Amino acid sequence: MPEIITAPYLLIFVAVASYLLGSIPFGLVIAKAMGLGDLRQIGSGNIGATNVLRTGSKSAALATLLLDAGKGGIAVLLARFFVGEDAAQLAGLAAFIGHIFPVWLNFNGGKGVATYLGTLLVLSFFAGLAACLTWLAFALAFRISSLAALAAAALMPLWLHFMGLPSYVMLAALLGVLIWMRHAGNIRRILNGTEKKIQLKKS
Repeated sequence: MPEIITAPYLLIFVAVASYLLGSIPFGLVIAKAMGLGDLRQIGSGNIGATNVLRTGSKSAALATLLLDAGKGGIAVLLARFFVGEDAAQLAGLAAFIGHIFPVWLNFNGGKGVATYLGTLLVLSFFAGLAACLTWLAFALAFRISSLAALAAAALMPLWLHFMGLPSYVMLAALLGVLIWMRHAGNIRRILNGTEKKIQLKKS
């Protein structure tokens, strides 16, 4: 049976649509809608769920986490259903790039961790579960969200290799590099012992 090649225009459409979906700043929107203020002026200034949690609203943080993860997952799901597996990986990458470099916020977005996890969960549930469990293990052990994210991103290609999913290794490695780049400031603070730890405030 001849190999089916996806038309370039379809891949371009998938990439653009997924980028635009990924670029929706849900954390910023939710914080403003719930009267929590401008996230860019709170805590680390990041628009992700961890910084939303610093406002003291667990419900807002959870909603942000689910929606940011959903951006990657939905992009992958739709691309896989309508186009194919190659388009699914492209959609995950584009949604992730949209989150960290959103056109609506002068290309200054989040760190991409939730979108990364959502993308992996839909590409392969067990691979995504491995990433989530890695994050959780490091978060519980060190109570530093950024360190947990860095560990999950670094170990994911290894997990994929042992799980027999080599087709996802390159994507996971690329997303992992981008996550480490976006966490450059966090890495410096981790090394000098000034990185903020996870702290829950009353809602």
